[in-house]
Amino acid sequence: MASPYAVGRHPGWPARLGPLRVPAGVVELRAPRLTDGRAWSRIRLRDHAYLEPWEPTVPGTWAERNAPGAWFAQWSTLRALGRRGMSLPFVITVDGQFAGQVTVGNVIRGSLCSAWVGYWVAADLVGGGVATAAAALVVDHCFTAAGLHRVEATVRPENAASLRVLAKLGFRYEGLFRRYLDVAGGWRDHQCLALTTEDTPYGLVPRLVEAGKAGSV
Repeated sequence: MASPYAVGRHPGWPARLGPLRVPAGVVELRAPRLTDGRAWSRIRLRDHAYLEPWEPTVPGTWAERNAPGAWFAQWSTLRALGRRGMSLPFVITVDGQFAGQVTVGNVIRGSLCSAWVGYWVAADLVGGGVATAAAALVVDHCFTAAGLHRVEATVRPENAASLRVLAKLGFRYEGLFRRYLDVAGGWRDHQCLALTTEDTPYGLVPRLVEAGKAGSV
């Protein structure tokens, strides 16, 4: 019998998640496409000042790393990791338009059965419930179809917007990682927050809907 985790048969990816209605519009998640490059680049270049303080330091200028032609390498890498069961990469759309990304990475099976989640959303959609909805959709997916037990997020203490998203979803604080990641040109402290399946027996999306922060479509 073939392994359920063989290349191309990773549980939980590719997939389409949602829809979920929030104040900013209808949120859905899908696998990245090669044709996303222009929309991805337009938002990334426009929102340079908003995004760069929270992203890992990598070679090259922001314009070089986020030019339309740079998308191919990112898309190819994300697809390869997804097919190998090492990641669950998703694009966030709002009313059908590219609006950001949410990625579940470092997927480890066996006795750990864990991963991390990271996300970014276009600056003009911040405050509209998009990041919260996307994170809720993907965490619920991790704990069901993807078969994971624990999902963690690491966030700079200064990133108040991202911490608010995680707080709304019930992520618990687990500690401070000193000089954890090279971000914006320096080694930065990060808070570690996490959820396990026991923390969300009925799912995060139903919790958002019950609280009136999201609605079904």
